[in-house]
Amino acid sequence: MSVENRIVKVQKRNRALVRFDAGRICGAILRAGRSIGGFDQDLLPGTNDRLFQAWPQEEQLAGFLAEMVIVVLNSDPHHLSANFPPTIERIQDAVLHALRSYGFQQKADAYCCYRWGRHWLREGAIQQSQFVGNGLATERTQQALAWNHKVGCDSVAGLNELVRASKLRPVIEASLAQYHDSLGQAAEKILQRIHSREPLRMIWVTGPSSSGKTTTTVKLMQLLERQGMRFLMLNLDDYFWSLVEHPTDWINDRNFEAPEALDIQLLNEHLRLLLEGKSVEKPVFDFKQGRRAGSRTIRLEANEVLLLDCLHGLYPPLVEGIDSRAQFRLYLEAQTGVLENDGSTSRMTLSADVRLLRRMLRDARHRNHSPLRTILHWHYVRAGELFSILPLSGLADHVINTGSAFELAALKPFFTGDQSQLPGLEELGGYRGFMDAEIRYDRIRRLLGSVEGVSREQLQGTQLLPGDAVLREFIGGSTVKVPHND
Repeated sequence: MSVENRIVKVQKRNRALVRFDAGRICGAILRAGRSIGGFDQDLLPGTNDRLFQAWPQEEQLAGFLAEMVIVVLNSDPHHLSANFPPTIERIQDAVLHALRSYGFQQKADAYCCYRWGRHWLREGAIQQSQFVGNGLATERTQQALAWNHKVGCDSVAGLNELVRASKLRPVIEASLAQYHDSLGQAAEKILQRIHSREPLRMIWVTGPSSSGKTTTTVKLMQLLERQGMRFLMLNLDDYFWSLVEHPTDWINDRNFEAPEALDIQLLNEHLRLLLEGKSVEKPVFDFKQGRRAGSRTIRLEANEVLLLDCLHGLYPPLVEGIDSRAQFRLYLEAQTGVLENDGSTSRMTLSADVRLLRRMLRDARHRNHSPLRTILHWHYVRAGELFSILPLSGLADHVINTGSAFELAALKPFFTGDQSQLPGLEELGGYRGFMDAEIRYDRIRRLLGSVEGVSREQLQGTQLLPGDAVLREFIGGSTVKVPHND
């Protein structure tokens, strides 16, 4: 090892001290890289390509990154004392810092999801059979890829050919039919639980940011109401802490993506009281004032089921003390199943990038947030997902894919031309060195540049894309009426 290692011991989670083994760090980095399909998945010209040239073998590259972790650990003088060595958690933090500092973003995400998945295993929140590893949902991604292959759009190049030949509509219709079929399966599972006299009182519609929870929640409610079910919807945004309790960062941004942004204890108490048939004084949050502006009395009637659309619907402290048999968890994800360019590199377009494009449009339309601000904020989104959403997705009773290959062609027109929502390079220039934002921006810019989009005029009506499609939630023109959450 070319870097001097001055770390002697490591403090385990039970506080026992054991010998420090740098080889274990190298091994963990190597496994994380291989789990995403190889280190070259993170090859970024102009950012880390020189590292690949200097260390062409994966083992060599993993060794270099492990050395950088040692440098980080050595920088804290406390770690150099044999009796106050770095903890396991501190070492894992240093691994993530090293990976992200050199542009290995996907590898860091895989490592982070695996790390927190193991945490939830130790906590007893999930079982081994529910452990999702690096969170990439490889099996479902391959299923989406296989389906797209049958209709000729398993790559961006194939999708572009369908757009040029004006043959996209059948793909859209088939994709939406597949979504509705999966939604119907979820409804059927819920009805079976009801008819079996299981004490089902809560339905969670959950998933990462911009996965289509709002549209899916309403459509699920409509399906079940036709079968005689009645619901009480609870707006969990009302449980946000006041704005003054959310500290700002170096760019005056706030982290609203972590579960701690909500008053978890109060929400858990209210959920338990509602299930007991008692009334609660639900807070009412005023987003203009950035604080709670009052309260409203609500009660869950005996013939009603709580319906909850929540980013962190799988987070264990949220439902502490509530029987799992009383809950149904519907999990959403947005897998497009599309390979980059002509597919020759076997690199997939990333679900997180598609959701970022969705959110850029939604934030600009409904939250008065610029697309640049959304990109700069996205690292908070991913941190929350990798801690309390993706690692817990194995708890889901049913999974629906809200993404589709055609989506890239339908998103493209909103990021091109005079009304493009894609920030210019000069806008990002004021944040040079913010590598997370730079990498994401460059990746979505290259992706959009490779896609042949439909026109905005084609999307204005509902002939090509129906008004109740999940994507309408983000690009506009949705005909789904969202009820007031009491």
